Amino acid sequence: MAVVLSPKSTARRTRPSAAPLTARRSRRSTERAVANAVLLLIAAVFLVPLLWLVLASLNGTAGLRVSAPDPVTLDNFRAVLNTDTTYRPILNGLVLCGGATALSVGCSVLAAYPLSRYESRYKRPFLLTILFATGLPITAVMVPVYAMFVQVNLIDTMYGTILFLGTSSLPFAIWLTKNFMDGVPLVLEEAAWTDGASGLQTLRRVVLPLMGPGITVVTIFTFLSMWGNFFVPFFLLLSPDQLPASVSILNFFGSRGTVEYGQLAAFSLLYSTPVVLLYVVMSRVLGGSSALGGALKG
Repeated sequence: MAVVLSPKSTARRTRPSAAPLTARRSRRSTERAVANAVLLLIAAVFLVPLLWLVLASLNGTAGLRVSAPDPVTLDNFRAVLNTDTTYRPILNGLVLCGGATALSVGCSVLAAYPLSRYESRYKRPFLLTILFATGLPITAVMVPVYAMFVQVNLIDTMYGTILFLGTSSLPFAIWLTKNFMDGVPLVLEEAAWTDGASGLQTLRRVVLPLMGPGITVVTIFTFLSMWGNFFVPFFLLLSPDQLPASVSILNFFGSRGTVEYGQLAAFSLLYSTPVVLLYVVMSRVLGGSSALGGALKG
């Protein structure tokens, strides 16, 4: 004799237990709490040095510890806001890094275009060589570069330092630019070629406008890598009036271990201002750039 189960009894049998669901929710809450704790720890590692910079720059008796300014004063900024300490070194750094960035980005565009658009059996070995050169430490070549600069009379010259800074950052710039250029469809260049445009005109009027965000990223990374470079200008520039801010910061460290921490913190904040301004300006360019998305519609 068959037994027919009612819908109510079937629902009671198939209803999931509340215990596994509660355990799953508890496990997710624990994982979320652990992840938040790790993120807070990482944020504290980055924020504590920045907090020390701000507090020490306003502290008349600043030390290595993070403490409230006592007394609160602007004397540290008044002490460093002069031509020899801040204005000239930052201007030298802008000239060096700006000129080297323009040189590196311009050459990387010209080198990345054939690598992105043409096929060759030497393409892969060349890219691997670029990748190897990207990881080569700058300190490994400074001694032979210094000897070469002495022989060709480029030592203690701004243009010679700009040349070496630009060429040393060129492998990384080529690698990035080539990857961004690969994202520009070739069909757009073919349409321009059909209208009679040359290769250089296509690069200037089609490819570069569409890869504006990529050029912006390459410019930011190239400038940042040079702005904090200490060894190259320290070795190649001898005159004190030509040293950038990345080298002149040594003036805050005395010969007997004494350090003006308040002035050092104030100078560091001023030293980071050009980088922050560059990032803000370039981020606006990146946020408003949608040329490639519009070109691919339809």
